Amino acid sequence: MEEKLKAFERLLNVMDELREKCPWDKKQTIESIRHLTIEETYELSDAIIEKDMINIKKELGDVLLHIVFYARIASETKDGTTSPTSGFDITDVINALCEKLIFRHPHIYGDVKVENEQQVKENWEKLKLKEGNKSVLGGVPTSLPALIKASRIQEKARAVGFDWENSEQVWEKVEEEIAEFKHEVDTKASKEKMEDEFGDVLFSLINYARTIDINPEDALEKTNKKFIKRFQYLETEAAKSGKQLSDMTLAEMDVYWNKAKKL
Repeated sequence: MEEKLKAFERLLNVMDELREKCPWDKKQTIESIRHLTIEETYELSDAIIEKDMINIKKELGDVLLHIVFYARIASETKDGTTSPTSGFDITDVINALCEKLIFRHPHIYGDVKVENEQQVKENWEKLKLKEGNKSVLGGVPTSLPALIKASRIQEKARAVGFDWENSEQVWEKVEEEIAEFKHEVDTKASKEKMEDEFGDVLFSLINYARTIDINPEDALEKTNKKFIKRFQYLETEAAKSGKQLSDMTLAEMDVYWNKAKKL
């Protein structure tokens, strides 16, 4: 524990020095590093999907740096009041987090009994409502990518009992939504109607993935990476043959594509 505390203290000291002496760090604001934080989070996500422990460690460090950076900037406007415009420091951040975790884990720090993970999730959402949230879905950030947002919405709804009885019912809903979408396409409905039904198809598929313990974001990203690798193989092999993809037939490209699949 002492070694961990020393490492964290060292980071705080480095951050203080950078904020005071580095021209770039001195110029930054909470708003200016926001987009960088988003970028670092996606880089961490990539490393996790690749199961690259070396880069996971690196990207976690970058995310931690941003947390410390935000707190350092905010500490410069801390005035000791509870005003929304008053700043905070890293101590405030950590203490608030600890208090929240203790409050939301009464089965660890209180006398509440739970039998499984689902009950923990259900208690978590109930406690969040007690903290002042007006809706179970209120904690879902509006700026989340749509696919991740759909997953979080469904998880939170399930946590308070709003869910299907079994995965077979959800799959029936998927088939129903696909049929409705196909009907709109076949009848040449408006783009708005087709888009609406297509959204329902995606939402129901995401819901089904949840019932069979598949993370749809991870699944889609793995498919993206698989497609990229195969397509780049296609480009490379075509170039070795002195061909341009734009001049090849689909049948010719399929030959390389099938080789890529075998690899």
